[in-house]
Order: sequence, then C-alpha cells, then structure tokens
Amino acid sequence: MSRILFVTSSPRGAASHSTKIAEALVDRLTATDPAATVVRRDLAADPLPHIGEDFVAVAVLGVAPEARSPAQHAAFALSDTLVQEVLAADTIVIASAMINFGLASTLKSWFDHLLRAGATFSYGADGVKGLVTGKKVYVVEARGGIYSEGPAKAYDFQEPYLRHLLGFIGLTDVEVIAAEGVAYGPEAAEKAVSGALAKASAVTAQAA
Repeated sequence: MSRILFVTSSPRGAASHSTKIAEALVDRLTATDPAATVVRRDLAADPLPHIGEDFVAVAVLGVAPEARSPAQHAAFALSDTLVQEVLAADTIVIASAMINFGLASTLKSWFDHLLRAGATFSYGADGVKGLVTGKKVYVVEARGGIYSEGPAKAYDFQEPYLRHLLGFIGLTDVEVIAAEGVAYGPEAAEKAVSGALAKASAVTAQAA
C-alpha cells in the first residue's frame, strides 16, 4: 500500500488552478493504486506558524528535552509531525501557486519546519547529505505569466527554489507540471490548465 502526501498552498481556495490540477493528479494516482492512502495538508486553510524563537532554541541551539518550555516542546512537536509525514510518504504532490515570482509564504513556512539538520539532512565531512530519499515528487505550478522561457524566465524564483529545497533533503526525482499564462484571460487560462491536466494524465500513466 503506497502513501501519498498532498500539500496545497494557494490562497484562492476552490478557484486555485494549482490545486485543481494537483487534485486531478492525486485522483489519477489513487485510481492506478486503489489501496493508496492520501494525507492532505492544506497550508492555506490551516497555515503553519512561522518558525520563531521556540523552534530555533530546540532545532538550532539544541535545548535538551528536559530543559524545554511547553512552547518549545509544541514547536518541535509540530516540526516532527511534518517531518514524519514526509518520511512516511512514498509519493509527494505539492501544489504551488506563484506569488510575486516565488512561493506562497505558507509553503515557505512548511519548508522551514521541514528542513532540519539531523532529521531531513545532515552535515558531514563531504558537506550536506539529504536524508529523504527514494520518493517521487510531483510539483504542480500555476503562474500568471510565462516564466519557462522568454524575458520573464530570469524572474522565476519559484521552480528553481522548489527544486533546490527538495534536492537539499534528498528529493531529486521531481516531476514539474506547470500551468502558465493563467492571468492572460479566460481562454489562455483554460488552455494552460487543459495542457497541465493532460501532462498530469501522461505522467501518472507512465508511473502506472
């Protein structure tokens, strides 16, 4: 039985292009594996707190369990929950709307809780080693403009950053499905979403 972690982050709710496409992708994945379980984390509906002093005290400064305050215990427990969700997953689906050329702050906060030395990566004599391996990641992106090519490509701080964050913890098998130009009017949006849905169907067919 496979386990799918499904992370959404768009503040547009049901109108979100990235969420719609990612939902279709997850539906296709579960159709090919009816025994699969899906863990959903909606970062827009249930946003994570930004990491703060309590998190840093434990994750960075190493305050021992017996010396932690209740707030420090709670901050670290939340991070542990998020880490365990990722470690337990066989497949991870991330829906990411481009916000001001980058990630939604809610998704950035998820990564801030997740990228933790000793849990998802380690430091050694050879540098950094990702500890989260052997998983497939699908990233569904929605962008108002066209950033995969042309003059705006230099301003794409979404996909390169996502790939770097994922790769940093060992997640290198990453498939990106992008719907671009959704702000160029209803026809352009429909075409972009249809193309992304078709690609989602193709990649899940290959996975099967």
